[in-house]
Amino acid sequence: MEPTDGITTASSGVTAPGGPAPGAVTSAATARAYAESVARARWGALRGVREEDVVDLLLVVSELVTNAIRHGDGLAGFEVRPVGEGMWIAVHDNSAVVPRAAYAFPTRHRGSGYGWPLVARLARDIVVDRRPEGGKTISVLVPLRDADTP
Repeated sequence: MEPTDGITTASSGVTAPGGPAPGAVTSAATARAYAESVARARWGALRGVREEDVVDLLLVVSELVTNAIRHGDGLAGFEVRPVGEGMWIAVHDNSAVVPRAAYAFPTRHRGSGYGWPLVARLARDIVVDRRPEGGKTISVLVPLRDADTP
């Protein structure tokens, strides 16, 4: 997908009624709304998704998008894709600086935020890649379970 306005929203392959249009993700709020609409469209039509897993998804999306805006020189793109185990999220920003905490899980709080430890606890398969055109992408898998899973 080619960016049109500097913000990209990849097609999830799922029709997400009520979600923002592609290209409209410019804030944590719109990213959360889009991710939730994709999750509910994918799982809701079949068997439902556990509400606590949706909350985890929204927390992770919020933290990653907010960090891109605050510390990554702006949000350069946002992607969400349902996969077998949950939702794959990718947040692109304009800074090549990799968060120090990306290399090891923080074991104590040093006065900065709790966002990265929260992401590390709620998501799996966390990857930070530098983008050839500049900046970086942080991608994660947020596990989602069927509503009837104990």
